Amino acid sequence: MSEGHVLIVDDDPALLQALPEALQMRMTGLTVDTAQSGAVALDRITARDYDAIVTDIKIPGMDGLELLAEIRTHRPDTPTLMITGYGEHDLVVQALRAGAYDFIRKPIDRDYFVGSLRRAIEKRGLSRRVKGQQLAVERHLNELEAIVEERTRELRETNQVTESPLRFLIGANGQMEKIVEQIKQVADSPLTVLVEGETGTGKELVARAIHQLSARREKPFVAVDCGAIPDTLIESELFGHEKGAFTGAHQRKEGQFQLAGGGTLFLDEIVNLPLPTQAKLLRALQERQVQPLGSKRPVQVLARIIAASNVPLEREARAGRFRQDVYYRLNEFAITLPPLRERDNILHLASEFLPEAGMELGRPCRKISEAAAQVLLRYHWPGNVRELRNVIRRAVLLAADVIEPAHLSVIPVDSPATAALREAPAPGDCSLKEIADAAAAQAEQDAIRRVLQLTSGNKSEAARLLRTDYKTLYLKLKQYRIDAALFRESRAS
Repeated sequence: MSEGHVLIVDDDPALLQALPEALQMRMTGLTVDTAQSGAVALDRITARDYDAIVTDIKIPGMDGLELLAEIRTHRPDTPTLMITGYGEHDLVVQALRAGAYDFIRKPIDRDYFVGSLRRAIEKRGLSRRVKGQQLAVERHLNELEAIVEERTRELRETNQVTESPLRFLIGANGQMEKIVEQIKQVADSPLTVLVEGETGTGKELVARAIHQLSARREKPFVAVDCGAIPDTLIESELFGHEKGAFTGAHQRKEGQFQLAGGGTLFLDEIVNLPLPTQAKLLRALQERQVQPLGSKRPVQVLARIIAASNVPLEREARAGRFRQDVYYRLNEFAITLPPLRERDNILHLASEFLPEAGMELGRPCRKISEAAAQVLLRYHWPGNVRELRNVIRRAVLLAADVIEPAHLSVIPVDSPATAALREAPAPGDCSLKEIADAAAAQAEQDAIRRVLQLTSGNKSEAARLLRTDYKTLYLKLKQYRIDAALFRESRAS
């Protein structure tokens, strides 16, 4: 099986000979092309879509940063690794800001180099597969769109359908009915809304419902995950920048505030915003204008702001980790979502997800059996509504007509696989693979927590120490429900 096609760019003939030989010895099936200058590299990149590119940061003529900018323009999905010498820290920072996947210091640690390159190639392959799947899903959705619209029209004419943005929020208890009523009350007002709740409780769903029920429904809904963007890039992402504002800013870029236009801007995980960015956010909220990086003139802001946090923002403001003035400005209207374990609409949600998953996967599933329903009701749902949706999607894929307990991937809190980490399991309680998977997950969580403790909750620095990219660490924090802010709190105390 081929491991990909890679381009190495360097003006050192000895390195161009040694690196391909070393890589091909360790990565079976890898094909390596070389180039001794940026100009030659550009010709090769134009002719071939490589799985990864490796370039020295200092090459004659067009240097590595200029080459990186060209790669990002012509092949934006191709991960690029930068080779750097001792004392080139500023260049490394510039390269990472400009979109480099990773940097390799000289003298080259071949184990780390091979591991990073392999991850880059895997990322590129995954990106290609995801794009292919997205195209297939888009074609499928286009085919179904006319049918869905016709059916929805028929149901609305007979008053058999609730407003679609709210259908996943309605349930049997008064708590959720109150939230639906709050959404309807605030939707057409100009108030800024703060939505709080655990990860996976449906905060973005609430934001979309507010947008769809407002007069802005025909304008854009723009969602920004503030925790997924490195601190060094967040201001450019939110407010935009002018050409030449910083190294790598080769053209003007509009920020998310401008892209939202007269629609709705949803700022998810807003607690992760750095304090300096919070000050600029306050200006945007109060004066309805933003200043792109490198610009001398402010830009008018027309978007309505909805913010969300998975931790109580008032607590963060009292602790000094979030600006109180920003908190009070965001908290014009607050909606707090309870965790799924405290709701009694689990089966209602599951029944809503059932036809949705059946349509997506092309496997219509008729119902959830009584036994499977009891499993869903007994489970504690640490991942909340998002986890429930994923469980139903997987069950629909496995089931033929009716979902049974065997089709559900939920693991009870007191299951043998979970208990395997706390005490030695009795023979036959769980498989060796279950024990190994649980132990590996626990070891991964422990390592992440130790590094976050060491870096006082700095995710960018933690990713560097763990030798992984920022996005991978962010997804792991989501998966294990680790709050980096708590490590800032522990250091401050």
